[in-house]
Amino acid sequence: MKWERIPLGPLQTNAYLLFNEGNDCIIFDPGSEGEKLIQHIEQKKLKPLAVVLTHAHFDHIGAVEDVRTRFQIPVYIHKNEQDWLEDPALNGSQYFMAGKIKANKADHIIEKETLLTIGAFQFQIYETPGHSPGSVSYYCERVGAVFSGDALFKGSIGRTDLPGGNHQQLLQSIHQKLLTLPEETVVLSGHGPETTIMEEMETNPFLNGFSIDL
Repeated sequence: MKWERIPLGPLQTNAYLLFNEGNDCIIFDPGSEGEKLIQHIEQKKLKPLAVVLTHAHFDHIGAVEDVRTRFQIPVYIHKNEQDWLEDPALNGSQYFMAGKIKANKADHIIEKETLLTIGAFQFQIYETPGHSPGSVSYYCERVGAVFSGDALFKGSIGRTDLPGGNHQQLLQSIHQKLLTLPEETVVLSGHGPETTIMEEMETNPFLNGFSIDL
């Protein structure tokens, strides 16, 4: 099982493809440039099974309908942001001169932390709010990686100045959920390069020297 990072759109939001030897594939956060993403998937002869969203900010959902329609696959999102797909005010697109970005309702609503199985893929879902109220992270033990969305970055953390953001809550999410993963776990963030749990524990200035109420 392998993963691939594909930065898309003006904000270079990372979409990820997770695929196995049979070329079955999960698409994480198809944020923009739908045709480019579709062409890449088809050139690699991958067979998408689902679109899985870490959260519903506009830069993570812009190509949802393109890939859902092309491959006829379901979309997964957390219940706290299930209305954001259809609402440019909630997903933020109307405030960032990105045009009014919309997608149809998700096919599957994530209600709680659970083990999600899609075909041969399994993910432990962790609720990691703070950047947004419905942010979730998907830990795939088999590949030793967590798809963290905009919760944790290499050397940084997600912004919390957008509607529904909460800095203290984000720090709690990171400490209680992400930093408890094995230290060698690769962190696949919504923007920028990958990192590891160990590297962020040791060097991330936002996670060191702060006292938080856990």
